[in-house]
Amino acid sequence: MKPIIKLYRGYANEQELIVMGHVFNPTKKVDYDFQDKNFKNASSIIGMYRMKTWANADIYLVHNQKTIHTRTLSDGYFKFCIPLSQTDYGWIDYEVSLNYENETITAKESYIRPRVDHLGIISDIDDTFLVSYTMNPLRKLYNLLFRNVNRRKIFEDVTVHYRALSQAGRKEDDELNIFFYVSSSEWNLYRFIVKFTEIHQLPKAVLLLKDIKNSLRNFFWTGRGSHNHKFEKIKHILEFYPNLKYVLIGDDSQEDPYLYEAISKIFPLTIQAIYIRQTAKHKKEKVIKTLQNLESLSVAVCYFKKSKEAIAHSKKIGLIS
Repeated sequence: MKPIIKLYRGYANEQELIVMGHVFNPTKKVDYDFQDKNFKNASSIIGMYRMKTWANADIYLVHNQKTIHTRTLSDGYFKFCIPLSQTDYGWIDYEVSLNYENETITAKESYIRPRVDHLGIISDIDDTFLVSYTMNPLRKLYNLLFRNVNRRKIFEDVTVHYRALSQAGRKEDDELNIFFYVSSSEWNLYRFIVKFTEIHQLPKAVLLLKDIKNSLRNFFWTGRGSHNHKFEKIKHILEFYPNLKYVLIGDDSQEDPYLYEAISKIFPLTIQAIYIRQTAKHKKEKVIKTLQNLESLSVAVCYFKKSKEAIAHSKKIGLIS
């Protein structure tokens, strides 16, 4: 049995690098097979909420030919925030390791360092691009358990819109705008979300998710509860990259319009546009009023049912060509 290191995509600005992950207790389990169908898929998903994290584990980051040591927090989470001294931009590889019974266990991931004149896009996940039925908890749970990653649905034309935003204002094909996917889903679902975005060719992004859950009781409340962490994570991104202009994308099933309104009030020169997907049959009056208020703050807004409406709006305001 060996411990497992789960790394997440990191990010860097001109001065600082942030990378993070979890360490799980030694286990015989292999990585989950999201191609499994029906009950096998359900057991894989539930298994992600039963893995036990390793508190206070020694963990090492190799960076610029230096080895930096820290330990995991009480929930097995670790985060390195270190000074950065390099000139590279784009996606850059990093490596983290731990020592266990005279063996070094390593894991590799990448982090992004965007140029300061680029655009930043921050998107919610559930019912923004991944069809999740958030307002119907039983249907949401059924989809999560019994539809594997290949059978889960994406909203039509989302990929077209997101890829256009990733290339907006870029002259070089290898230079893309930075994407963040910020969600109330827990870190348990990280690999599932990454796999889904890869299948549908969505832009490679940094994911910022909710604290990990490690009990079956907590599983049934996945994605629910307070959304304050989303506000704090979006605020952190805007403070970490103060020179970027931002597009925020969400939906009206929960708190996105009101979180984005609060963010726009705090960063009046930063938010360029806000997109809110309509998830019910009719538009919500409270959301309409919120978006009207945002327009009075000179933020371009679009309350849309289909992504082709959002694409047309992005073209109209000159965000994409």
